[in-house]
Amino acid sequence: MVSSTAERILREAMRAFGTRGYEATSLDDLARQLGIRKQTILYWFPSKEALLEAVVDRCADTVTTRLLSGLEGAEDGFGRVEAMVRAMFRLAARHPEMLGFLREVTRLGPPSSTRLLTRLEPLIESASMFLQTEMDAGRMRRHDPRLLLLAAYSMVTGMATEVEVLRAFGEEPTLASLVRRRQELISLLRAALEPPAVAPSG
Repeated sequence: MVSSTAERILREAMRAFGTRGYEATSLDDLARQLGIRKQTILYWFPSKEALLEAVVDRCADTVTTRLLSGLEGAEDGFGRVEAMVRAMFRLAARHPEMLGFLREVTRLGPPSSTRLLTRLEPLIESASMFLQTEMDAGRMRRHDPRLLLLAAYSMVTGMATEVEVLRAFGEEPTLASLVRRRQELISLLRAALEPPAVAPSG
């Protein structure tokens, strides 16, 4: 069981790294925000790099849990794709700082991004196998499953976290706007994945 102090440190680190950036956030900054001594952070996490690794692990586990939970009871076929998109957008609405942190980890590159991908690999592999099975059965158009997942992930994180880019396109970061973007992404994926209807013969 993680101590409440360690939990607070993880949450604040995720928020700070995701909003200000990893390099721009010092352990002294975190300590001031939390109202604790820097040595307290170092007691639980022996270095800034160790803290980053712990936050990566926590976020990857949370994303996996939320997506698997979102798939419970989902319909087969495109219904499972839609359920995953909805689960990611729910995560973005409730924990925008987490999506911001995941974007920051991607920007940082290895070893942090490698650690994140390794933690998410079982989920990615399961989703890829599902898409491949649907494509092989002719229920979805053929695409590279992993590239498709990467594109969908990038779109969700971008739509949820790139506030200034959204504003440049006339979108304010409101809940109604997030719901509209979710629906647009689902429609885009449906058009890309669902095979054309076969006209009746005769």
